[in-house]
Amino acid sequence: MAVFLVIPRPDRIEESLSLAVEYGMGFEYNDLMSPAVLDDSKKVKEITEKYLSLSLPERCTMHGDFYDVLVFSSDKYIREIADKRIRQSIAAAIDLGAEGVVFHTNQDPLLTSEPYVENWVRSNTEYWSGILAEFPQINIYIENMFDFSPDMLKSLSMKLSGFPNYGVCLDYAHASAFGKNVPIGTWVESLAPFVKHMHINDNDLVNDLHLPVGSGKIDWISFREYYYKYFSECSKIILISGGT
Repeated sequence: MAVFLVIPRPDRIEESLSLAVEYGMGFEYNDLMSPAVLDDSKKVKEITEKYLSLSLPERCTMHGDFYDVLVFSSDKYIREIADKRIRQSIAAAIDLGAEGVVFHTNQDPLLTSEPYVENWVRSNTEYWSGILAEFPQINIYIENMFDFSPDMLKSLSMKLSGFPNYGVCLDYAHASAFGKNVPIGTWVESLAPFVKHMHINDNDLVNDLHLPVGSGKIDWISFREYYYKYFSECSKIILISGGT
């Protein structure tokens, strides 16, 4: 069932809860995606217990750590820390009762050589296959970030689509800005079969500004058509400040 989500404000939590109740929205937690927080077990416990003490919305997701999380790195120590951050994020999401956790592709769009692309797809496939099998109780959503095209994420998704807890988090604004050399319709049609979650906000088609919908340059008339054709049953979060 479709649901819109909002990022809760810990400093204005009652307001966030009222907003969720009024509009039937869920939460996407952004409090636990920082390495500094994830490494502070006391802080993680404090945040988690704070939320669990409240009457939370039924449908919630969480954004996982994405800073320098490179599961495809050729450096084993970087892969090890990436795995640690991902597992910390998943553990926190499970403790919060989230139905899914979002991670980024983190590909370098300027590296387009065949060996780079092949390694990215192969390494991500191997890594996420293990994670998806190990944690069947939670959805794993992979989000396009600086990607210039949907091709690598599509290739990965085709290989992971057999896992019921896998899905793409399509960030429509990222695709509109960073992937603008590929028609947005191509992005949509390439990834639609795999999209289970979306991030929505506006920008100037150049920078990731997280503007309110309608205040930038994204064509929302076209989005409306795509939405009803492909995405009406996805969970969606509207990001308008400091999101990812």
